Amino acid sequence: MPTLDRQDNVFVLDLGDGENRFHPDWLATVNSALDEVEKAEGARALVTAATGKFYSNGLDLEWLLAHADQHQDYVTSVHGLLARMLSLPLVTVAALQGHTFAAGAMFSLAHDIRVMRADRGFWCLPEADINIPFTPGMSALIQGRLSPRAAHEAMVTARRYGGHDALTAGIVDHAVAEDSVRSTAVELAAAQAGKAGDTLGTIKSRMYAPVLAALRAKDNPLG
Repeated sequence: MPTLDRQDNVFVLDLGDGENRFHPDWLATVNSALDEVEKAEGARALVTAATGKFYSNGLDLEWLLAHADQHQDYVTSVHGLLARMLSLPLVTVAALQGHTFAAGAMFSLAHDIRVMRADRGFWCLPEADINIPFTPGMSALIQGRLSPRAAHEAMVTARRYGGHDALTAGIVDHAVAEDSVRSTAVELAAAQAGKAGDTLGTIKSRMYAPVLAALRAKDNPLG
């Protein structure tokens, strides 16, 4: 399960050491950690990272199939997390040390900055291959954070991007060696910690107002 640590002005949220899928308990733990980060005072920034082969493999489809009656509530909770991360009143950095797929990739896009391992691991939106269309909110997030060309390729072809390819496409901001992913993310976050506060939150909320509205809309069907 996710754990939260603090290194001076940088909170580090480790998403876990498994596939880090969006199980309801996982979502609740992440939101609880974000509550703590938001309640903190003074200079601060956030890094999300993970341990092992995966950053996040996205939706917990096994749980969703077993709880079809909770489908809409689940989608709403996922959208809520994406919207919350996108509009947090502090700088956020995703440290992508492993595979970052589907809703996990969308979660990374909700961060301000992305650092990816250069030599191994993929960033991918596989929905076209697994026959699960993007919700309107998810589509808005992807298109709001990527260039039209990159969004089209990633969404339509389900391409798997390695670190250097993701950097070239503008999906990530830095591609570094495995042992530098988390430290680089923390360094980048620390340099921006002084910006935390209501002004930054307002800037983000206004910058991404259409995306946030789409994520928070009631009509966001999955499938």
